[in-house]
Order: sequence, then structure tokens, then C-alpha cells
Amino acid sequence: MNGPTPQTDRGVPADRRETPLSAPAPVSPDGQVSLEGMHGTISVPPHTASFWRQWRAFVGPAILISVGYMDPGNWGTDLAGGAQFKYGLLWVVALASFMAVILQVLSARLGVATGKDLAQCCRDWYPSWTRWPNWIAMEMAIAATDLAELLGSAVALNLLFHIPLQWAIIITAFDVLLLLALQGLGMRMLEAVVAIFVATIGVCYCIEIFVLPHMRPDFLEMGHALIQPSFRQTGMLVVAIGMIGATVMPHNLYLHSALVQSRKLQRDESSVRTAIRFNTIDSAVALAVAFLINAAILVLAATVFFSKDSVMVAGGQLVKFGPESDWIRIAHLTLAPLLGTTLASTLFAVALLASGQSSTITGTLAGQVVMEGFMRWRLRPWIRRMISRTIAIVPAVWIVSIRGGGSVTDLVNLSQVVLCLILPLALFPLLHFTSSRRRMGQWANGWFLLLLGWGSVLLITAMDLYSLPASLKEAWRIIIGG
Repeated sequence: MNGPTPQTDRGVPADRRETPLSAPAPVSPDGQVSLEGMHGTISVPPHTASFWRQWRAFVGPAILISVGYMDPGNWGTDLAGGAQFKYGLLWVVALASFMAVILQVLSARLGVATGKDLAQCCRDWYPSWTRWPNWIAMEMAIAATDLAELLGSAVALNLLFHIPLQWAIIITAFDVLLLLALQGLGMRMLEAVVAIFVATIGVCYCIEIFVLPHMRPDFLEMGHALIQPSFRQTGMLVVAIGMIGATVMPHNLYLHSALVQSRKLQRDESSVRTAIRFNTIDSAVALAVAFLINAAILVLAATVFFSKDSVMVAGGQLVKFGPESDWIRIAHLTLAPLLGTTLASTLFAVALLASGQSSTITGTLAGQVVMEGFMRWRLRPWIRRMISRTIAIVPAVWIVSIRGGGSVTDLVNLSQVVLCLILPLALFPLLHFTSSRRRMGQWANGWFLLLLGWGSVLLITAMDLYSLPASLKEAWRIIIGG
């Protein structure tokens, strides 16, 4: 820490004491708060207010978080999983989504109960030598996320305006201007715009699955895939790890613990209990919607692409593909039976662009949280945005220039594998703090959350270790173009 830590008369550092519920929300020893411009800006009604009045006040943070669960990285891994293995990895989407709900609930709980985000907790409560490696690891995770976002945005620009992919990737560097414009409109407006785009895609996929007879999947086979998990085919494990990395994102755990502090909370027991309750509901609902959309993408990819080498779209056009196809670039064909090729391409591209740009906002906010929390450095959002986007653009342009546009899905999947490998570095501190009565007081995890939380952490870590050789081999293949 910077300078000596004030001591209580009992000799316990002030930043390490448990805070009475009647006291103001605790902050870092130097008074710094997460996302200063947003901190405590939204009033909440008293805990005695009606359910819907409280719901309206607390809903929001999980919507922003859920954007990261429907970003181009998710689309890429879901499309690859459905196209290559049919419904074989549907259980991974369900499991990852369930673990995501548990972990985001814990992240929100940490922010409400302690008044600190996860990065601040790590800085204040762990040895000082851990700050740099933890911060660097999270910056790598944010760069990997940004890689998927820029590739998704670049594919969308390519589909909409037929801009060469390399130039589209470079153009995404200027989305900082869009970032500033959207922030000026307010986060509520951004959430509404993004929700409309995502809902449009979700409704179209649902119509295809449940209404169009020739597109209806085998629900019995889907049910078997959900209850009989396995990795029967070669390559399934790497794609599964990518799915988990795309769903349970490390930077979202840091961001959620900061976003819940945008509400101006009272510190009495009833108010804290109410905040935890409604943030839990917010997380469950938002991530359930994200699961349904991810599952629909995988199912439609399985229906349209699996075991086929071509697909006939509206107008009699025959589109061919194979094992090396760039699934995210032809994913609009999953909507072609409903909308026709041209409209499907446009709608998919607009939704993909909205997904990438909305994820850009949350990625930038997460970058601010980890930098301010671990290092106590402050940068203007547009400078922060340019740094992270430049780091992501360099490898993207390099590999696409060498291997061509067909490498997009490989790069997206690689970024998600990187996220999953870094994930335990965020998971273990989160579970450590939320399980500690010293840090959380009466809001520490009960046996149910302890079981589910630590079970999720240990399962993800075990899958990481088991898949490490295959993941490194796949990463090398993508880099050298083998």
C-alpha cells in the first residue's frame, strides 16, 4: 500500500476490519472507489418498497454483464460446436451458463457486502507482490476478449459493406468515437438498444426452431445430449474449454462487483439483504436469457451445418462449406431459411456489430476496474480503449494477413481458450473472499453457495489442467497456420 496503513487501537489495519452494517460502505484506504463517475449515482427505494419498484431500481448491472455472455466469442464457439459435433456440446453450454450464474451472483454479493470490487479486495487483502501478476493476467484476459470483439465487428463490417477483412479490423480501432457517443447517451439507453438487437436475433432463432417444420431439431436427441455429457469425438475438449472461456469470463467477475456499487445503498441489514436478493434475481434472469440465445445458436448451427457440405438458401443458391469453413462468417445462413439470404446476412451483421460494440463498452469498464483496483492508476476511457484495442489489433491483422479471412473463427476460439486458462486467477480470490466471515460478516457464503461455488471453481480448473496440452497444441497450430 502507499504509505503506512492506519491502525486501530487494537492494532488491526483499518482496511482489514469488518465494517458494521450501520456504517457507510467501506472503500479502499485512500478513499478511491470503483468507476468514480458511476459510483452511488442511482438511488434505490427503501427495503419496504414494492417488489417491482425495487426491481426497477436494481435491474441493470447484470444486463451489462450478460452482454459479455452473448459476444462474438460465444457466437464463434457455439457455431463451431454445433457445426462440428451437432448437439454433443449442448451440455457444456448449459453447464457453463449455470456456473456463470453462481459466480456472477457471488461477484455481486462481494460488491454489495464489502463496498469494494474484486480488484480492490485483492489489493487490500492479499500480499503486495500479487498485484502485478494479477493485474497483468487480467489485462491479458481483457485483450483476449477484445480480440473476439474486434473480429466480430470486422466480420459484421465485411458483411454489411464488403470491406476487406484486414481493413475492417483496422477500422474497428476508431470505435472509440462510438464509445464516447454512447456513453454520452447513458448506460440505460445503451442497454435498451443492445437488448433490442439481441432480442431480434433470439426471436428469429426461436421461430426457426419451434415454427418452421423443416428446421425443427430433434428435441429428444437434444435432451439426451444434455443429460449424457461426454467428449466422444476428437477436438471436442478444446471447443468445450473455449465455450467455458467464452461464457465464464474473468473480467466480468471484476466488473460486476463494481457495477453493483452504482446503486446508492444503505448499510443496514435489511437494505443489504434486499440488494443481495435483487442482484441475485437480476443475474439469474439476464444470464438465463443469454443461455437460451447461446443454445439456440448451437442448435441452429447443428441443424444447418452438421454432416453437410452445402446448404440451399432462398433463391436456389447453393453455398458450400467444409471442416475448415469459417463458421462465424457464414453463420448468417442459420437465419436464411426464415429471412432469405440477403436480409439474413444484414440482420446477422447488425446484431453481430451491436454485440461487438456493446461488449466493447463493458470491456473498457472492466479495464478501468482492474487498473484502478490493482494499481490505482486512472486513465481516460478513450485512452484506455485505444491501448487495449491496439494490443488486440496487432495479432489479428498479422494472422489474417498471413492466413486470409478463413482464420477468423480460429482466432475467436483461441481467444476464448486463453480466457478459460486465466479464469482460475479470478475464481479462487472470489471464492476465498466470499467464503470468509472475516471479510463478508453474516453475508459470507452458506453451505449451498459454498458447494456450488467451489464445485464450479474446481471443475473449471480441472478441465483447464486436463486440456492444457491440447489447448497449447491448438494455439500453436493457429499461430503457424498448420
